[in-house]
Amino acid sequence: MRNLQETHLNRARASLRQALSWYGYLRKSGQLSSNPELAGLLKPELEALNSTLNKLDSNVIRIAAFGLVSRGKSAVLNALLGEKILQTGPLNGVTQWPRSVRWQPGGKVLVELIDTPGLDEIEGESRADMAREVVHQADLILFVVSGDITRTEYQALLELRKAQKPLILVFNKIDLYPDTDQGAIYENLQQLGAGNHATCSTWGNPITLQPSGHFTAGVSPGKKTAVAPQAKPLLPDEIVMVAAEPAPMEVRVEWPDGRVSYEWETPPPQVDELKETILNILNREGRSLLALNALIQARDAEAAIAQKTIHLREQEAENIIWQFTKYKALAVMLNPIAFLDILGGTVADLALIRALARLYGLPMTSYQAGKILKTILFSSGGILLGELGSSLLLGLGKSTAAITSGDNPSNITAFAGSAIAQAGIAGYGAYSVGKAAQVYLEKGCTWGQLGASSVIQEILSQVDQNTILYRLRQELGIKY
Repeated sequence: MRNLQETHLNRARASLRQALSWYGYLRKSGQLSSNPELAGLLKPELEALNSTLNKLDSNVIRIAAFGLVSRGKSAVLNALLGEKILQTGPLNGVTQWPRSVRWQPGGKVLVELIDTPGLDEIEGESRADMAREVVHQADLILFVVSGDITRTEYQALLELRKAQKPLILVFNKIDLYPDTDQGAIYENLQQLGAGNHATCSTWGNPITLQPSGHFTAGVSPGKKTAVAPQAKPLLPDEIVMVAAEPAPMEVRVEWPDGRVSYEWETPPPQVDELKETILNILNREGRSLLALNALIQARDAEAAIAQKTIHLREQEAENIIWQFTKYKALAVMLNPIAFLDILGGTVADLALIRALARLYGLPMTSYQAGKILKTILFSSGGILLGELGSSLLLGLGKSTAAITSGDNPSNITAFAGSAIAQAGIAGYGAYSVGKAAQVYLEKGCTWGQLGASSVIQEILSQVDQNTILYRLRQELGIKY
């Protein structure tokens, strides 16, 4: 397992280095220096790629705690650390901005714990934006809840699921509930965490949605049951119950002289299960998590680079496509040999793809351009196949008319008609190839050998069913 994790980490490094070398080509070729606007647009993404590679090399796994105010996020992290480093308090919104602290729980494993502001703070839009940025950087998410689940909390949990990051649902303040209720709470959290299309139950009763927006026990007329898209329940590793700051308990003290007094004592934090769960995940798949998150960040950065570049150079690309469309149509119209029509048209299409790739700053060989053309050919709904068939038939007719034009001058008219029709079809085919290549270069920039999307697919295809990464594989299944 450790060897497989190292392989995943090395593959991710290789993918990121390849991506950076591609965009280093932009600098060497002078395309960025000659286009300050493009250089400015791409700077954040290029910095993100460099930062992601540095994070991979440092082998630091980031675990971020999220949740609404007063759920005990800071307390949970302090309990894991074994000391009160992060500020906590009775007032809402004690954490005003993301804070991080290093934690080394297992000797060689180095973790960065990140505390975040509450997702529902009043006038906290800027803090919510910061929290979303932390989600992007995190390798593992702790979503802390306690007591009744609010509508905002439930929606936040579903949104975090969309972030394509492994998530542990942490139920804090479990010390406030009797042991007899804890089993029911656990089962209910499985359903809520997965967002099942079902009536979830806890404390022995169905969860309902109050007008105030809380999921609570009991059924009342007119109340709506919490419903969400169907999904599988959470795995055992994905739900942990803790008491980060247990409530003080009154203790009866009997003295030797027979006196009886009562004192308040605070029990120690109950986070051993959470700590053990995190360590098991990190030992079993920590490096794979690190590699996967780096690749997802790289994929998003490269996609943004492609989108910005294509948008900025849209008019230049359109001019190139029309230029090749005219040249291809003219060459096909004037050429009398059918075989050369098809050969020349294919060469022109390959040259068009390479010209667009150069415009967007993507180094590309003829072989790679040929693969793109093949992909376009089989995904174009028969347009290009129709062009080839029409070119062959019209080209043969045109060739015959050209050969026999000396014997019968009327064949010149037939030659001209076939040539014009073939030129129109060829031009339309060239334009279709150009537009399809634009889409391919934008959407397919992360595929290919060592492309971020390709390596993501490779890693996810190798994960075991008993890992938390397998859940991520299912959630990413639509894309891969």
